[in-house]
Amino acid sequence: MPEFVTVASAQEFESGDRIVVEVNDHYIAVFKVSDNFYAIEDLCTHDDGPLAEGTLEGTVIECPRHGATFDITNGKVLSFPAIKDVPAYEVRVVGDEVQIKV
Repeated sequence: MPEFVTVASAQEFESGDRIVVEVNDHYIAVFKVSDNFYAIEDLCTHDDGPLAEGTLEGTVIECPRHGATFDITNGKVLSFPAIKDVPAYEVRVVGDEVQIKV
């Protein structure tokens, strides 16, 4: 059964910041955009590139290797060369704890 896991303190983030955490053998990129937090798997579905190292424009992340783009709010692929969505995770903030559902 999925459960929420604390991965960071909300105070650590400014808008546009991101971190990568390892949970259950998965690398997950956690982003803050404005006052919202989002989490996606940190692997491009095109060639397993590190998405968190890419350029973030609003809620769109561009893979630094070949330029595929993804919506960090839901993991949907937005452009080639990727054709498969990246897993997205539900995020909540409880007090100062940023938690993701895994």
